[in-house]
Parts: sequence; structure tokens; C-alpha cells
Amino acid sequence: MLITIKYFGQLTEITHLEEEYLDFEGTQVSELLDTLYRKYNTLKTKDFQVAQNQELVDENTKLTGQEIALLPPFAGG
Repeated sequence: MLITIKYFGQLTEITHLEEEYLDFEGTQVSELLDTLYRKYNTLKTKDFQVAQNQELVDENTKLTGQEIALLPPFAGG
């Protein structure tokens, strides 16, 4: 399945991308994260949340094949 992955904040500095498309055969968010950690080794040292189709999910969530966003902590005020 073709998945759109969006990176935000400091994660764009690691990947040098704001968005990429990945043809992925896995079925869970954890499998996708493992693939991204192999591609961007520094990513595994960063704190971030995963959203699928604009809803926060955990790594045990089944992939639906649409949009994944990696969201670092945001400062607000």
C-alpha cells in the first residue's frame, strides 16, 4: 500500500523532508516505525506521537493505508 508520511518540527531536520510516499507491505504502525528507524537512524532517539488520518494512534494500531503524521512535542503559550 502507498502511505503518505508527513514530518513536522525537528523531524523534518532529521529526514530532510516534510512529506514522503512509501510503498509499504506491513500491517501495523510499529512495522512502519521500524522501517523509518532503519532509514533515519536518529529518528528513534526523538520523542514524537503518531497520527493516522488525523487521529493519534499507538504503535499497535493497524495501518489503513492513508496518511501518517509524525508529530514532535509542540510548545504552546
